[in-house]
Amino acid sequence: MCKLAGSVIAYFTSAKFLLYLGHALSTWGDRMWHFAVSVFLVELYGNSLLLTAVYGLVVAGSVLLLGALIGDWVDKNSRLKVAQTSLVVQNSSVILCGIILMIIFSFKTQLLTLYHGWLLTLCYILVITIANIANLASTATAITIQRDWIVVVAGEDRSKLADMNATIRRIDQLTNILAPMAVGQIMTFGSPMIGCGFISGWNLMSMCVEYLLLWKVYQKTPTLAHKSAKVEASELKQLNVKKESDMKPTEGVQLIIEKDVTGFEPQQEKEVGCATRIAEPFITFRDGWVAYYNQPVFLAGMGLAFLYMTVLGFDCITTGYAYTQGLSGSVLSLLMGASAVTGIMGTVAFTWLRRKCGLIRTGLISGVAQFACLILCAISVFMPGSPMDLTVSPFADINARLFENEPLPTIASPEPEMIFATGMPNLLNGSIAPANSDPEMSPESVPLISVSLLFTGVIAARVGLWSFDLTVTQLLQENVIESERGIINGVQNSMNYLLDLLHFIMVILAPNPEAFGLLVLISVSFVAMGHIMYFRFAQKSLGKQLFVCHTPDPKAAPDSSPPGTVLHSHICCQTSTLECV
Repeated sequence: MCKLAGSVIAYFTSAKFLLYLGHALSTWGDRMWHFAVSVFLVELYGNSLLLTAVYGLVVAGSVLLLGALIGDWVDKNSRLKVAQTSLVVQNSSVILCGIILMIIFSFKTQLLTLYHGWLLTLCYILVITIANIANLASTATAITIQRDWIVVVAGEDRSKLADMNATIRRIDQLTNILAPMAVGQIMTFGSPMIGCGFISGWNLMSMCVEYLLLWKVYQKTPTLAHKSAKVEASELKQLNVKKESDMKPTEGVQLIIEKDVTGFEPQQEKEVGCATRIAEPFITFRDGWVAYYNQPVFLAGMGLAFLYMTVLGFDCITTGYAYTQGLSGSVLSLLMGASAVTGIMGTVAFTWLRRKCGLIRTGLISGVAQFACLILCAISVFMPGSPMDLTVSPFADINARLFENEPLPTIASPEPEMIFATGMPNLLNGSIAPANSDPEMSPESVPLISVSLLFTGVIAARVGLWSFDLTVTQLLQENVIESERGIINGVQNSMNYLLDLLHFIMVILAPNPEAFGLLVLISVSFVAMGHIMYFRFAQKSLGKQLFVCHTPDPKAAPDSSPPGTVLHSHICCQTSTLECV
């Protein structure tokens, strides 16, 4: 009994559990804020979607442009400094945003009369700007914790790394559902102002606890204090260090030294001119994308990014479409719960498949499973009940507003159950009222075959989706060298946001429910292209492994090779005792 109690205590005080706990607190706060800020902006701007659309565009554009710079900053600084700085900036920005929103909600009438409303406009700009800073800090936190710290905490055990990645995703799945529901209840039975105060208070408390947890994890994992950085031969000459003058790396070999060059930074800064400093961010941006392109897992990363170009997910677009087809908010909430369950099943499938088939083949199997399920979505477009009408121009709604001077869409105050179910009002036609609300055609009379097939495919596909996501995540963790983890994952985030931004632009260009079927077919095509890219990556990787073999050490433990050294291991190239590197 004492031994069991000791094991339990040891687990709850381990670096791994403390990392999980910190991530859960951080993710819970993030999900509450991302849900609430969209609703706040809709409420503030006269029930219009304009501020929400501007906020989404600013966030996506910022990560797209600054992802490489954020990653480079992560690489160039110590792990603890990066984690603590991004944590403080993120939570402080959310707290400040909450306070400003509370002031706006309290004095909106007075602000409208001051300076002809320009002061209120300035407050809107300030809220969006600070919220964007919070999102950029959150991106830095995700890169350093989920792409770097977790690799170091797992050590050289790849199976442990896979289990930790899967657990992190399960936490994400649960908080995606529970956090918006919790803050939504507070906002409904209280008020938006109370919601702002609660989120600000939560982030203040969470920041203090997370700061302590990060320090504990850092203390329990001494290897986190050692961070190596790639130093090119030209950079060594600029440093002009006698100690390193006789170290001349051979061509094609990277020189890895400890990240302890702070003593030489002032001397280097003096030698750098003003023009060089101005050009440095642009050079970093270029070098980051070039380095990403040259990675052995480039095609795998691109394949993952292409999965973001889809309307087949539980975001405001798909759930809004379902609402126009007669599904109630309560049904949608149940469907979102089912999607969370299948997402968790995907994380379980990932760990099992990886043990049985290897990491690269897990990605292949997951991709096939996801695409097979999305075929149901493509079929749903042509089934009874589908509103798709190819005779109607996808741009008819935009043309009407541009050339017939129709007013921009506004939304009525959303019903609470709709907010809880979807996290956002309907963005398809500017109203949350179902498209089939004609008294002569009630939702019950509309065939639900099409929408049923659509959501069956979307929910089932999440098993393959999350398993594939974890596969690519671990490939990036294992194959990107330590000194480039930040910048490569920063560029990967930029690619994800780019494709996500394109999917929203696609919906803006074709917002009518009649065009949604066309968007479904385009989405399935992009998913197929993404998996084709991964297939090409797997073909190259497994093909190389057929020729690079060695006799395994019988004393070596499985999955013990350090991440970042080889592409993948434990895939047998023959039936003999040879094993591929």
